[in-house]
Amino acid sequence: MSEQTTTSQRRVVVVGAGMAGVQTAVALREQGFPGTVRVIGAEPHQPYDRPPLSKAVLLGKAEGSAFDVDFEALGIALDLGREVLGVRPADHELDTAAGPVPYDVLVVATGAEPIRLPGAEGVPGVHLLRTLDDAERLRPVLARQHDIVVVGAGWIGAEFATAAREAGCSVTVVEAGDRPLAGALPAEVAAPMAAWYADCGADLRTHARVARVEPGAVVLDDGSLLPADAVVVGIGARPATAWLAGSGVELGAHGEVVADDHLRTGVPDVYAVGDCASFPSARYGERLLVHHWDNALQGPRTVAADIVGEAPLVYDPVPYFWSEQFGRFVQYAGHHASADTTVWRGDPAGPAWTVCWLREGRLIALLAVGRPRDLAQGRRLIESGTRMDPALLEDPARPLKKATA
Repeated sequence: MSEQTTTSQRRVVVVGAGMAGVQTAVALREQGFPGTVRVIGAEPHQPYDRPPLSKAVLLGKAEGSAFDVDFEALGIALDLGREVLGVRPADHELDTAAGPVPYDVLVVATGAEPIRLPGAEGVPGVHLLRTLDDAERLRPVLARQHDIVVVGAGWIGAEFATAAREAGCSVTVVEAGDRPLAGALPAEVAAPMAAWYADCGADLRTHARVARVEPGAVVLDDGSLLPADAVVVGIGARPATAWLAGSGVELGAHGEVVADDHLRTGVPDVYAVGDCASFPSARYGERLLVHHWDNALQGPRTVAADIVGEAPLVYDPVPYFWSEQFGRFVQYAGHHASADTTVWRGDPAGPAWTVCWLREGRLIALLAVGRPRDLAQGRRLIESGTRMDPALLEDPARPLKKATA
């Protein structure tokens, strides 16, 4: 940025019109940024929220989920249906199909993109679920009560299977691992969730790898053939950062932008926020890459404060997410990887239970199924680093805040 550029003349360009991008633009205005703010989005739709896609939009209960933001009143320019192809930091310019876009400050908020099933591209009836267009293409599939095969028993697979069963579809979920959520939760925690599929009438097949997808069928590596009017792929997501190749912006092992604890990149005047960025967590002693809505909501405040020039905010949140699946409300807070103690509250065969993870006596993470009060209190206890009494924690009738050491 030129030394002659005044604060009121600074141009912030946000690439990505999802939650992280929109909230960054809004936070800049809320924190008094007087310059120009421009949000560039690859999709042509008005910016929208993603969680309703796997629920209300799929089931025809909502037409969309546009953010309740008056962009015009806030002086935020939207540049939609425009794909960014690259960035030249030395010139402070973005390259797009419609020509270059100059910036003084760039915020990378391009989120994540679903991993595609190898060999299935171009096969009729194969779907992803990430965008509004994806959800709208799947809605008539559910309405016609098709036989559906879901590949992947992660969060999105479970949520889609729930919606498909509610719509009356026959659903088979195939998972290469030995349990649902194999990459997200320890075996003893995820194992009870396998019964949820059968309870709602979905067929869960673990240790099941897809050999190929044919029109109207999925063939597993053991030779099994599963009828499939539609196939929905939910095998994970990766940061949408390919456009940054060669820019000098450092990318991590998962393709994410490597940001510092203020969400700055190593390139001057470039920030990264949301699903596409990792950050160092002093709380957990490792770098975190969080692909969840709350991270995209919280991070923008840190970015905006740094751009505006307020006292720098260190970004070290307690990660949080939730999932509605098979009639259950599942919430998770924290990061359990370094736990040395696991405490169960309630029977996992029942409708409501919680798992708490401790490290050196302090609560660092918890998973709450149908126990929102545990989650709310636990999140505060994680933030404060309070010591807990494992024996008291085991009593599900005792409030978490009264199970301290």
